Amino acid sequence: MSTEYANSKLKIFSLNSNPKLAEDIAESIGTKLGKCSVTRFQDGEIQINIEESIRGCDVFVVQSTSSPVNENLMELLIMVDALKRASAKTINIVMPYYGYARQDRKARAREPITAKLIANLLETAGATRVITLDLHAPQIQGFFDILIDHLRGVPIIAEYFMQKNFNPEELVIVSPDHGGVTRTRKLAEYLKAPIAIIDKRRPKPNVSEVMNIVGNVEGKTCILIDDIIDTAGTITLAANALMDVGAKEVYASCTHPVLSGPAMERINSSAIKELVVTNSIALSEEKQGGKIVELSVAGLLGEAIVRVYEQQSVSMLFD
Repeated sequence: MSTEYANSKLKIFSLNSNPKLAEDIAESIGTKLGKCSVTRFQDGEIQINIEESIRGCDVFVVQSTSSPVNENLMELLIMVDALKRASAKTINIVMPYYGYARQDRKARAREPITAKLIANLLETAGATRVITLDLHAPQIQGFFDILIDHLRGVPIIAEYFMQKNFNPEELVIVSPDHGGVTRTRKLAEYLKAPIAIIDKRRPKPNVSEVMNIVGNVEGKTCILIDDIIDTAGTITLAANALMDVGAKEVYASCTHPVLSGPAMERINSSAIKELVVTNSIALSEEKQGGKIVELSVAGLLGEAIVRVYEQQSVSMLFD
């Protein structure tokens, strides 16, 4: 492990959403996490104390806005304010999972656009840059007036499946809906495989119905890919539908394993052979193992941090 950045003006802090990932990021670039404490008043208000000088430093704060979403978001906003008032040179938010991103437009009358609201909150608090991974909709980048680096999880997932040495002629990459076709094509390019699309409708949030399967999946090894798996209704319905029309076996993958509510029960009882995820969201012990295969994004995020700090191009990491 290099110690090049151990005594530099590069500082990495972790809050409570994913401390293990933050530690791995710091280790990957040869430094240690900065010292800070997060406590609460009796009524639940968050108090943050930065326990070392960060004056003139380029600070990176690792925090996903995963469950508990509002607690983690408020921790982040309060931390940004503390850093700003402590004279940090730059305040860079490393947000592997950008919460509230699924409300990125007004699909019906009188709905909020929470993805824009979160961008406004981060900017107003004082953030100067956001580094994130697989936004639910890439156009969310346009909600920011500060710098944003949008990294991709597909290359990491693709590398895992490449090591399985599937026969390309028996492989097909499947999008669980029309919205994920671009992501599916990207994985298909890496694995040199054709794609198929699940035609579905969603009568209400977290509920979906398969209508049709576009593409040839009979006798094939299918790999489903999505950005987020929340209650796992869509992905398990898709996997079971693929097996019903003659697929040989089904793997599933996503960048952000939200896995709330009945997700684990659905996955374990589904046709999915393996669910490949990244550690953008910390998994509790009961969600680890079994069908879950967890891949690390620490190296990718660490490389992005170093490139931002050294004012090098980050674009090579997008692919």
